[in-house]
Order: sequence, then C-alpha cells, then structure tokens
Amino acid sequence: MYFEIIGTIENIETIAVGGRIREIQRLRKQYGSGRWRKLKGIAYIRLTKGSIRRAEVHWYEAHGIGKKKMKIKRFLD
Repeated sequence: MYFEIIGTIENIETIAVGGRIREIQRLRKQYGSGRWRKLKGIAYIRLTKGSIRRAEVHWYEAHGIGKKKMKIKRFLD
C-alpha cells in the first residue's frame, strides 16, 4: 500500500534496538551497518486514492542512513 506522510510523526517510541530486531541481518545487508532501531509513531497519511487518515506507522532507522521500510500498522480513525 502506497502512502505519504502529511506533517510530522508524533508520539515516537522505540520498539527494539540492534539484536532485538528480527530483520537485523537483512537491514545490514541491504542498507549497511549502523545502530538500527525499530520505531513507531502516529501520523496523518494520504493514501493512494487521496483519502487522509490518522494511522500508527512503524519503520526502521539508523544514524546516517535514515528511515527505511515504513509501513502502516493500523488506522486510528
């Protein structure tokens, strides 16, 4: 599902760091080594059809690499 983040992501929390991430080997192989973290937050998103919804999003992030593999976990409205 394609979506676009509108505005800022709020209530950002760390879910897992380093070896606690299930997909850590794939992340390191695909994007490089770094201090990988899995994060979650709440944001307004625009879906492919143009509708705007509030959703919980999850993603992986490492310093110097940025946000990768962002996905919608659930809709909040």
